[in-house]
Amino acid sequence: MNTSGHAADDVRAPGLRLSPFRGLRYVPERVGSLAAVTSPPYDVVVRPDGLLHLESADPHNIVRLILPQAITAGTRHRKAAVTLDRWLADGILAPDPEPALYVYEQRGDGLLQRGLIGALELSDPADGIVLPHEDVMPHVVADRAALMRSTAANLDPLLLTYRGEGDGAGAVVDRVAEREPLLSTTTEDGFRHSLWAVTNPADLTAIATELSRHQALIADGHHRWATYLRLRDEHGAAGDPWSRGLVLLVDTARYPLRVRAIHRLLQRLPVAEALAVLGDGFRVTRIDGPLSAAQEALAAATAEGNAFVLAGDGAFHLLDRPDPELLARTIRTDRPEAWRTLDATVLHATLLEHVWHIPDDPEDISYIHDAAAAVAQAERRGGTAVLMHPVKEEVVRDLARQGVTMPRKSTSFGPKPATGLVLRSLALD
Repeated sequence: MNTSGHAADDVRAPGLRLSPFRGLRYVPERVGSLAAVTSPPYDVVVRPDGLLHLESADPHNIVRLILPQAITAGTRHRKAAVTLDRWLADGILAPDPEPALYVYEQRGDGLLQRGLIGALELSDPADGIVLPHEDVMPHVVADRAALMRSTAANLDPLLLTYRGEGDGAGAVVDRVAEREPLLSTTTEDGFRHSLWAVTNPADLTAIATELSRHQALIADGHHRWATYLRLRDEHGAAGDPWSRGLVLLVDTARYPLRVRAIHRLLQRLPVAEALAVLGDGFRVTRIDGPLSAAQEALAAATAEGNAFVLAGDGAFHLLDRPDPELLARTIRTDRPEAWRTLDATVLHATLLEHVWHIPDDPEDISYIHDAAAAVAQAERRGGTAVLMHPVKEEVVRDLARQGVTMPRKSTSFGPKPATGLVLRSLALD
């Protein structure tokens, strides 16, 4: 029995099983630079500007695989598969000589994060091993599944967290990180990324022993995890390469993540209209200051209760102190109190569904990680940016352990792993 005080003891056997794999990596001599071929996760790339910037950074930027461009979905996915095959044939990408787990380190902005990249055995939420905490959008899962079928590859690792015990896996990670890395590069955001291979049998055993006692929380990658499960079920064979998926596991007892909000862009709702239909449901306070002043006001208001900032008309509007009767009428009561009082719950159940009558469709709502980008797009399109305040990690984890999912895109854990440092080809497993 683990006596560390972490709730990971609740996990059902066999716990986390992280397998070595032969990583596909860029051959440094065949690309301009490793930094130039990396990308943020596919759903963080702000399209189209961010996409074009990455495509022009290097002709072999990984974005050509994770976000291939063509007129139809089927053509996009085939294009990615053809591109991957060509890069392998041309020696742009090459497999490592032997299976390994990979220690991955990020340094920047006053933060040090380390974790393990490997092929994790897939499990259903009911197994209590890997815990999702957000709902997913079916059309995104369908798109990611089609891309993975075409490429037969895991192109980017999910970000998962667990609460370690201090020795075992964590000790191996820190010891390995003292060696010369396989690769090291600094991306334009100032973060330095380094990668090491772990192949020593004793180290792999120490990692496996500890991870078998733990459960993990999906911090980033719910849609890709749902995609992994769909493809596993299609193939149906235990031990098949499709029964595992590429992940980065971070021990947040050792290396805490940052939790940020994901903002909403209501593309067809002008700010004036959004405010006009509020009635007495929320208190509205106009803030004329810069974005930072609006974010400070939002942080202060969320300490007292639910609050949001609307932007898009050149000003900021703080919404707080919702009418308790309005919340009682619009929020379901068959969920825990921690779920009913989430800002994301109030936004989706009360404002989007009841007050503004906005469907949760891509044509109506975009999800944007950067507040300034959300405001800029709202102003350019005549829509409304809804700025959110982040949820604490312990709230997310507690709800996940209860089997309660939050509204989709409720949190943004980071820093997220760079895409393109190591890929997994299912043909090599």
